[in-house]
Amino acid sequence: MNDSVYDNALKFAREHYENFPVVSFLIRRDLQKHVAIIYWFARTADDIADEGNLAAGDRMARLNGFESSFRRLLQGKYDSGYDEALHLTLEKKKLNPEHFINLLKAFKQDVIKKEYADYKQLLDYCKISANPVGRLILELHSIREEEAFRYSDNICTALQITNFLQDVNIDFQKGRIYLPQDELAKFGISKIMFEEKEINLKFKQLIEFNINRTQLLFDEGRKLLKFLQGRLKYEIKWTILGGEAILQKIRNNDFNVFIRPELTKKDFIKLLIRSFK
Repeated sequence: MNDSVYDNALKFAREHYENFPVVSFLIRRDLQKHVAIIYWFARTADDIADEGNLAAGDRMARLNGFESSFRRLLQGKYDSGYDEALHLTLEKKKLNPEHFINLLKAFKQDVIKKEYADYKQLLDYCKISANPVGRLILELHSIREEEAFRYSDNICTALQITNFLQDVNIDFQKGRIYLPQDELAKFGISKIMFEEKEINLKFKQLIEFNINRTQLLFDEGRKLLKFLQGRLKYEIKWTILGGEAILQKIRNNDFNVFIRPELTKKDFIKLLIRSFK
């Protein structure tokens, strides 16, 4: 296998918007292609679950096919050059395949589950949709301490929930509400408010409650930094700061989550400088 597939994966990763730098210069050069092929896997499956106008049954069929391809590549049978590259990354960096299986479980859940009864259900979703990514990044850097994994989980869960808060309107248009149903009831929030993009005092209080709770996850996750060195430490700090910046933008918008906050290039530069302090 030549490096052209990895090069294409790097190009793919750099062309997609995220709230954090996927393959930045802070990632060691020898690891950038491995990060990119992992991103290719996750983004491709996510697009199957979310993009276009396919019916739920068709999405599930395509995700099942994608999973079958993944299980075949674990046996050295490749449906594409990307599969071969991913297998090479798995073998060379001794990555746990279960992380990829969990990601696929999450994407399948996205197709069929539109609401979450309570915060525990939401956290259970984050365990398979977000936390595997952080663990894979640590494994790429040969960090496998359970304590480090736990702090990484806090960061990834916080980033996932931050994304939910950022995309309240987008998700609702897709029929999904990630704010826990019991909390919506507690604050007196109805679906009509989502339809009409109505932000009243109670809605603002609900969003503020979620932001404060998510910030606590970021605060706990910062303890991961003591396990990190060099570029990775700054990369993770930059990522945390990016998530926190989105939360701050929501605060600045008076908790109106129907105004979608995004990080600009200028924001990224400012946060990068802060990550070195």
